[in-house]
Amino acid sequence: MPEVTPLSRILIIDDDSSVLVSLALLLKQAGYASISCDEPQQAMQILATQDIALVLQDMNFSLQTSGEEGLSLLADIKQLYPALPVLLMTAWGSIALAVRGVKQGAADFFTKPWDNTQLLELIRTTLDLVPVTAVGKTNRQTLDSQFDFADIIGEHPELLKVLATIGRVARTGASVLILGESGTGKELIADAIHRNSPRASKPIVKVNMGAVTTSLFESEMFGHVRGAFTDAKSDRKGHIAMAHHGSLFLDEIGEMNRNDQVKLLRVLQNQSYQAVGASKTEQADVRIISATNRELAELVASGDFREDLYYRLNLITIRLPPLRERRTDIPLLAHRLLARLVRSYGMQVVSLAPSALSWLAARAWPGNIRQLKQCLERTLLLVDKPLLEQSDFVFAEQHEEAQEQGFRIDGMTLEQVEKIMIEKAMEQHQGNITHVAKALGLSRFSLYRRLEKHQIATSETDDDGGAG
Repeated sequence: MPEVTPLSRILIIDDDSSVLVSLALLLKQAGYASISCDEPQQAMQILATQDIALVLQDMNFSLQTSGEEGLSLLADIKQLYPALPVLLMTAWGSIALAVRGVKQGAADFFTKPWDNTQLLELIRTTLDLVPVTAVGKTNRQTLDSQFDFADIIGEHPELLKVLATIGRVARTGASVLILGESGTGKELIADAIHRNSPRASKPIVKVNMGAVTTSLFESEMFGHVRGAFTDAKSDRKGHIAMAHHGSLFLDEIGEMNRNDQVKLLRVLQNQSYQAVGASKTEQADVRIISATNRELAELVASGDFREDLYYRLNLITIRLPPLRERRTDIPLLAHRLLARLVRSYGMQVVSLAPSALSWLAARAWPGNIRQLKQCLERTLLLVDKPLLEQSDFVFAEQHEEAQEQGFRIDGMTLEQVEKIMIEKAMEQHQGNITHVAKALGLSRFSLYRRLEKHQIATSETDDDGGAG
């Protein structure tokens, strides 16, 4: 059990007396000391006078159910006690509100009614992570001396929190859910978790769940034996078998349909699976790391994602900050990415002028690190200079816009037009398959077939593999 000193307690804040009694009893049975209160002002007084290790906080304290009182209390707690972990309580109808709370500093949230076993596991995990979430005394050099974070670039405090969390949880077997916008580097985080774990000598198998069709799900994930179906000419290992004793990275986990979710859940619950057409059950010793740019909790609330699978996947949740929230890292990222691009093209050394760095740091970068890399690569190829300045980036951007506006289809075949349209959409949406398919009015499966037909390269994940 995580250490909670005799003087420290878990603070429960809720205006429902039955909730206070139930949680206090659950914590007592699990060996934790607790103290309860029913309104924000009293909670702040307790925090000021007692040693509190963790807060369990409701989102509403009056007849109003907007949750603004809860967010206000959370803000007060995080301002005065930034390292104190807070777990929010909410109903399924208020999942979006709880997600806002997590983005504003809460460690996580749980729903009413709760599952006792899952809640205690969440409390245990949150308390385990307390020493590394207070990253004020931690710098990048200290982290790099303890862990292998190769290819992850940055020194922003929010990124350091992520790296410190990775360092702590990597050595456990806990499932990890990585959340973040497209292009923030979720695949690199998965690699770092695996590389710093006891499973590092074994493979990490990466699966784009959005590209696995329902008809092929069992064959892809569990494998099949010869003769199991018409095209099964030989035995084939599935992704789970290939990841045995290693890690299984499930990217775009939010794209799975509910039927496939049931099949995956069964494996996670039983730690076993059966290849298609086989009579023997195999063990599934894999560490699950999943990622999505969607808010899984909201998908659960809308009924699009199974609640039980969600709790199996998110024992530890890591949220990657978008590039606009770590702008101080942009110059460092730009230098490193440009150096890699120069090496990959076999070019002479190219540098960035201060004016270029200022221009890059001021951009919004909705496509995050992937978009930054594309911008650097485009400018590098269009401008043959040893020192890139702001005007060079502006020129490259205007050139790209002119190319798009000057697009012609005269004299082209239908297939040529289709290929160009897909390439343009891929660039516009930074390779996000879901968004490209929607923009073109295609299903994901149809888009993948066209990508293959036109030999258009695409990553197996929605994240850039070059930086994070």
